[in-house]
Order: sequence, then structure tokens, then C-alpha cells
Amino acid sequence: MTPLMLDLASVVRSIPDYPKPGVMFRDITTLLGNARAFRRTVDELVQPWAGAKIDKVAGIEARGFIVGGAVAHQLSAGFVPIRKKGKLPHQTVRMAYALEYGEDEMEIHVDAVEPGERVILVDDLIATGGTAEGAVKLLRQIGAEVIAACFIVDLPDLGGAEKLRAMGVPVRTLMAFEGH
Repeated sequence: MTPLMLDLASVVRSIPDYPKPGVMFRDITTLLGNARAFRRTVDELVQPWAGAKIDKVAGIEARGFIVGGAVAHQLSAGFVPIRKKGKLPHQTVRMAYALEYGEDEMEIHVDAVEPGERVILVDDLIATGGTAEGAVKLLRQIGAEVIAACFIVDLPDLGGAEKLRAMGVPVRTLMAFEGH
């Protein structure tokens, strides 16, 4: 691990057996609450695209809104919320996605992205990749060029980042935790 990973990883709280026995939950609220760590996180997520033409940053509900909004601000890009079904007020496009124990649906406004706009997808964590995969498909469906997907935490044993790379989406993560 690089010094950056060690520093930021030390600010993430690990909660055993949440939300069910055997799961180690990685809680980024402690990172968000630490001004220095939050700023460094946003700076590191933005760094590869500083000066590049990024039109929009899409954030996945809910922690992706927090991080994605800050990334969009730093890149002088617009922000696009990707929400659970029924939460957006205007005409939407919907996509079903796989959860660990079932399926859910997410939506994006049909006019959130102009065809060909360059978009970065942001969320707090990538695990199995079902949600992120659904978000990439939604963005592509409305014409976005998905430049990359960024996450604070990767759980590589669950394969989500590799799933996105197989879709042709570069993935940036700032730290990884082994196991589930």
C-alpha cells in the first residue's frame, strides 16, 4: 500500500458483522467528517482529470452524492444524481441492477446528459459492482461517454472493479480492503 492508502484507510471505520454476521462494513462517514481526509480524498479522485474536459460527474445515491458533488465542483463540471426508483421528479430512464441478495432499480433523468458528454461516475465503494454496472449502462443509454469510475474504497475480492474494467471503464480507487 502507498502512504496515501495507509493514511486515508486509517480514517475509515470498520464495523464487524454489519449489516449481517460475517460482513465487515467499511464506514466512510468517519473519513467525511475529517476535513483533512475528505479534502485529500476529493483531491486524489480529481487528480487524473484535472485540466481535462469533463462535462458531468454522476453520483450514485447516497454517499456518491456527497463525494460526487465535491468532485464535480473541483472539475467545474455539472453533477448528475443517479437515484433509486421513484425519487426523481422529471421523466426518467430506469435500469434494474443486481444486489447481493436480489435486485433493485435506479433512475436518471432522461435529459441529464447530452449525447457525447464526458462523464465520470463516482460512489463511495465498489464491491460486487452491480450498482456501478447498472449506472454505467444507464449513462450510456442516454448518450454519455463514461470516461472513468471513481471510488474511495475497493473490495477487490468481490470483483466489482474488474467487472467495470471488462465493460471498458477505467476504475480509480484510493484504497482496498481484502475480504467482504
